Amino acid sequence: MASTVTSVYSLDSMIKIALDLSAEKDFFRLMQKILSEAMGICHCDAGTVYIKEKDHLDFYSVCTKSKGILTNRNDKEAVMPPVPLTRKHVCACSAIDNRKINIPDIYASKEYDFAGAQKYDSFNDYHTQSMLVIPMVDEKDNVIGVLQLINSLDENGKIIPFDPGYEDVVSALASLAAVSINNHKLALEVSNLLHSFVSVMVDAIEERSSYNATHTRSMVKYADRFIGWLNETDSEWKFDDDKKDAFLMSVWLHDIGKLVVPLEMLDKPDRLGPLRDRIKSKIEITKLRTKDEKLISELDKAWDLIDASNNAGYISDETIASLKGMASIQCTTIYGLTEPLLNKDELDAITVQRGTLTADERHKVEEHVSFTARMLARMNFNGSYEKVPFWAGSHHEFINGTGYPNHLSEDEIPDETRLLTILDIYDALTAEDRPYKPPMPSEKAFAILTDMAEEGKVDKDILQMFIKSDAWKKTE
Repeated sequence: MASTVTSVYSLDSMIKIALDLSAEKDFFRLMQKILSEAMGICHCDAGTVYIKEKDHLDFYSVCTKSKGILTNRNDKEAVMPPVPLTRKHVCACSAIDNRKINIPDIYASKEYDFAGAQKYDSFNDYHTQSMLVIPMVDEKDNVIGVLQLINSLDENGKIIPFDPGYEDVVSALASLAAVSINNHKLALEVSNLLHSFVSVMVDAIEERSSYNATHTRSMVKYADRFIGWLNETDSEWKFDDDKKDAFLMSVWLHDIGKLVVPLEMLDKPDRLGPLRDRIKSKIEITKLRTKDEKLISELDKAWDLIDASNNAGYISDETIASLKGMASIQCTTIYGLTEPLLNKDELDAITVQRGTLTADERHKVEEHVSFTARMLARMNFNGSYEKVPFWAGSHHEFINGTGYPNHLSEDEIPDETRLLTILDIYDALTAEDRPYKPPMPSEKAFAILTDMAEEGKVDKDILQMFIKSDAWKKTE
């Protein structure tokens, strides 16, 4: 009989099973496949897959064909308790001793505690009789789990003992399963490490600048909701779980380069920053040292205009001209020397027409994209995560080639980057916690994005999908 079993499950059969197991990405489906293959080999009615933990065995999949039961550990109705690694339990003994255990009739066995099996029988109106327990041993000869098979059946459906010929074949399957399980665990560990890195980086950004982390978290929410909506439509553009995780990771990491941008630029709430107090001091000292009422009046008017312009969202060309005209007013220092009211750096800062950053400061902030690309390029992103550095490092590129830092052309910018760009711009416009500007209503933000689409900067179709998805709406 043993030779018949071995011939049925040839090397080719095992190779096919191995390929099938290695191709399965979902851990719980993998457990089901392992159990299904083992039950098929032994022509049995029921079985359980256990995974070894430090001091116990956790069940991961259980099947009883005659009762229509198929349960995984992640199912809500799954209530099977862990099995302690003690010699009272047959599956634990198999794991402890790394040995196969074949029992013709558990009710006749006195060696192990079958109270659990008997309780299961009573609760489910079932009769457990024959049992085959096989340890799952990996390539390092470590037991990582146990296959417990119940009630081998003959061709008429009658319960019979497990033929010893099954043991070696199921052991071979168990070894294949152990390798697949280890691969899954390794992949999960690498994924967890990568996600931990992302979490640490976002926390670091948040520690430096709270609004930047809020910006990233908001973008992730928009992206997650948009992908969910997209996958439910008839669009050809879909995100499977791996691609979704990779894209969300690129969103989490898109601003990592801001870690090396000076904080006083990232969080600059007004045009002058610390220069404001210096200008105010020049004016006060000059007023104390002069009796020229005309000069005092000019300085007061100049300060009113400077102070109002410092926090304005936008200043007109006329205001800029007035500020430039006032810049040359001569002030007196505490040492009796003279200097202009506004030096070059102060004039450059206060005459920024929109926003708070000078051209030089803006250039340094924009360099965060290059820093992002360089930092992520030093990491080994493989498989489904391979595109993460490119997506994250290209989110300021425009499809008409006017973006930065590399001025990519339309055919060089994938849809994922185009989506990330839209998410970035939308949240930047509507963010409620920016220190240098009030939030913009969604309608106005979309009007600006629509204008950018007409100019060929952002993708018009993806923008319309994003608007239609309602993924941008605020939720509690």
